[in-house]
Order: sequence, then structure tokens, then C-alpha cells
Amino acid sequence: MGYDGVELAGTYGYTFEEIKEILSEVGLVPISAHVPYAQLVEDLENTVNDYASLGCKYIAVPYLLEEDRPEAGNFDKVVENIRKIAEHCKAKGVTLLYHNHDFEFVRMEDGRYALDYLYDSISPDLLKTELDMCWVKVSGEEPVEYLKKYAGRSPVVHIKDFVGGKSDNMYQLIGIEADENKSEAKFAFRPVGYGIQNVPAIVETSIEVGAEWVVVEQDMHYENTPLEDAKISIDYLSKLL
Repeated sequence: MGYDGVELAGTYGYTFEEIKEILSEVGLVPISAHVPYAQLVEDLENTVNDYASLGCKYIAVPYLLEEDRPEAGNFDKVVENIRKIAEHCKAKGVTLLYHNHDFEFVRMEDGRYALDYLYDSISPDLLKTELDMCWVKVSGEEPVEYLKKYAGRSPVVHIKDFVGGKSDNMYQLIGIEADENKSEAKFAFRPVGYGIQNVPAIVETSIEVGAEWVVVEQDMHYENTPLEDAKISIDYLSKLL
């Protein structure tokens, strides 16, 4: 199809040995893995060892539940936990990433976004960014400028395209159901290059800031299968690279 690597998000019943064999057979590099924050807190040693055994260079904290988000009142504890996770990862030869959504773009008491507060609180040697271009744009910020802000700290970039504006149907992938009658903005994910993102500029800037990988991500699929949309995205990106 044209992809060189894959970012994992769950094992879907396969053992790590089986996953390693499958990736070897299809010729995909295991770039990184999205691992739930709670799993990293509760079973850090085994989790990091498992993904390191696959050859994952990175592990990403992919999402925070509402009780762990900046507005819940215990964000400093979450930041400290992420620091400890990052320290353990580094000791095992793995680098921790933090993957953002839009809810980190709330202001802390000092005026900084919570996302910036997190990155400022933990050394770049321990924690790298995994900036999601969709959620940066949904938050009202400019994706390219945010990438430049974290130049040298952005080894993996999520390129996600979409149409519409911020609405309550953006998080259906993770089980948050939308009231279709209220989703007036008609937000919808699209294959890369078929939405409102300036993908050429994002790709160019990703390279400029030192990204090792750009990851195609599409949370929901509508008219096509996931593999069909994946093919559409890589065909578009191949023209830019």
C-alpha cells in the first residue's frame, strides 16, 4: 500500500510475539504505541517491557479521562505521574510522547495552555510531543505554528484531516456518543488531503522541525472502509514526499 511503519493502539487479542511476527511479515516498522494513561500508571514495568520487545521506539499517552484533565483539579498530579512514566521509559530505552486532543487547550492560572504547561514541566529529554494536527486546529490554533513552537521535540506528528467545525460528534471513536440534532457543525474526518488542513505545509514543517515520522490518522470512516481511506491518504502523501 505504501506505508513504512505503524503506530499501535491496542493488541486486539494477539500476543506480543504474534504482533512482532505479523509486522515482520508485512514489513512495517513498529513506530510507537498508544497506551492508556491508567495502564501506564498501574502496570508500568510490564507494559514498557512488552512494547520495547516489539521494537517500539516510542510510547504515547494518547488521551486523558475527564477526571485527569486540566479542569479536574489534579492536573499537577497527572503531570508528575507522566514525568515518572517518562523517566521509566527512558531507562528502558523508550521515549515517552504525549498525544494531545483539544481539551488541553484550556488556560492554566498563569495563562499558559495546559498542553504547554505539561511540556514546560517535564524535560524535553524525557517527554516529546506527538502533536495531533486536527485537534490543534480544532482548538483554534494554527498547526504549522504549533509545530514550529516545538521544533526539535516533535519526532512523531499526527496528520489528520477533517471538515466542519467543533461539535459534539468528534469523540465517537472513544465511545462518547453525539446528539445528532445538536451536531450542527457537521464535523467529519476525511482522508489526508481531502479536508480543510493545509497538508503540504504541515508535511514541509514536520520535516523542518525534525520529525522522524508523520502518522496518518482517521478516527471515523463513512463511505469507505478504513483500508480504502488509508490508501487514499498515502496516495496523496506520496505526491508530496
